[in-house]
Amino acid sequence: MTRSLKNEELAKATLSDPRWPFIVARDASANGKFYYAVKTTGVYCRPSCAARLARPENVKYFRSCTEAEKAGFRPCKRCKPDQASISEENASKIAKACRLIEKSEEIPSLARLANYVGMSTYHFHRIFKSITGLTPNDYAAAQRGQRVRSSLERSNTVTNAIYEAGFNSSGRFYENTNNVLGMTPSQFQAGGAHTDIFFAIAECSLGSLLVAQSKKGVCSILIGNDSESLVRNLQDQFPKANLIGNQSGYEDIVAKVVGLIEHPGIGLGLPLDIRGTAFQQRVWKALQQIPPGSTATYTDIAKKIGMPKAVRAVAQACASNVLAVAIPCHRVIRTDGALSGYRWGVERKSALLERETHS
Repeated sequence: MTRSLKNEELAKATLSDPRWPFIVARDASANGKFYYAVKTTGVYCRPSCAARLARPENVKYFRSCTEAEKAGFRPCKRCKPDQASISEENASKIAKACRLIEKSEEIPSLARLANYVGMSTYHFHRIFKSITGLTPNDYAAAQRGQRVRSSLERSNTVTNAIYEAGFNSSGRFYENTNNVLGMTPSQFQAGGAHTDIFFAIAECSLGSLLVAQSKKGVCSILIGNDSESLVRNLQDQFPKANLIGNQSGYEDIVAKVVGLIEHPGIGLGLPLDIRGTAFQQRVWKALQQIPPGSTATYTDIAKKIGMPKAVRAVAQACASNVLAVAIPCHRVIRTDGALSGYRWGVERKSALLERETHS
């Protein structure tokens, strides 16, 4: 075989390899998944390397840096494939800041967190939000809420829960928990005992609709085939709360929710009482950023919150949403375009998407 024919065969093999498009696009999402070397220069690179594109016949693929170096190639001085990438370094720093937030009794200041990981406050705030989907303060509040709920559920008394949650004084504990729980700690521990939850039921084009509100805001929007099952669902959420139905003046709130269902573009304009883990809140915030008439895949949301491998957990967070339409989990679809599951029925999901597309 002549040299030109051999080069032609090598180039053809490279061009048909599924890894080649990542190199052409300099796609950073492929970094760490494979490396490529250039025989004429003797160096190996990350897929995202900004160096001039190599001729296909000169490219060799490797699964790791070690494998490339064993084959006699040296790391590129431009993309430094044998060192942590900037995105990896940032992710490591943000993870370090998250650990500090999680173990701190008080929410650390932005300046302290930035200094702790060696960043400027502006850069730290921007990178933290891009990776976690939350601001440092929002992340800290969600972590505190999760810790408080967990300790209250485990402990026999509120006093024990105070110290299990990492608070050094009851005063500081009570300063924060009412906003986090939407009720006092003892009421939460007793399943919402003596907490007033106002609700009303209406009919809309999707069936029966239940809207419930705590002092903090709308805490539940449920859709179903009959009002009795919706009330039972609300009771399961707040087993010992005072559920107060058909309160005078509450019709306006229900009307706003019905309006959102029938005309998605108008928005809700009501405060929400969103209760969930830090991860769930990150997912739900990402869902709220999907505009009416648009959709995103579970994979898209996982990437948006900086956890591309957490696709199944994203789906579970969507399924845990009790604020139908207000947190638009109906706008999340499978990668193949299928609607998949929906807490309130795939038919309703299809109807909502159809309505939003043509509104």
